[in-house]
Amino acid sequence: MRYAYYAKLRPRDKATYRRSDETVRLPLPNRNALAPLVAALCAALESAQRTRVERAARALTDAIAAALDVAPVKVKVLSRRPSTSESELHGLYEPADKRTAAVIRVWMRTSQHKRVVAFRTFVRTLLHELCHHLDYELLKLEDSFHTEGFFKRESSLFKQLVS
Repeated sequence: MRYAYYAKLRPRDKATYRRSDETVRLPLPNRNALAPLVAALCAALESAQRTRVERAARALTDAIAAALDVAPVKVKVLSRRPSTSESELHGLYEPADKRTAAVIRVWMRTSQHKRVVAFRTFVRTLLHELCHHLDYELLKLEDSFHTEGFFKRESSLFKQLVS
């Protein structure tokens, strides 16, 4: 199944989209070694301390990047989610360019009630943004589209890390 925006893509982008759709799993070598990092992230969120959450999120993404033999990505955990009347931003990936390294930004508190985000939601958001990074670094895609394959890769990482 292709999403509606596929029809509006240029031929080169359609080829990238199709390549993205083909990869549905990202097996993690030695995923059991990542379990303590997932537990540390859970504990950090429970503490509601932004710097602790950021350190734990960085440790997890660094370990995943190392396991998949890709360049690490900078992770910034920010306090409250930005929002508009129509949407609320959960995370943001900014790819590397000639002057700056790739950055993942995730927010640890909801915008309306300012509550710490649920653990599973936070991990899914972090992995979603990491999948954008993996699209460029691991799959060598020219762009990172939200394809069915993309969401399956995100889900595959989540299932390997959070049971």
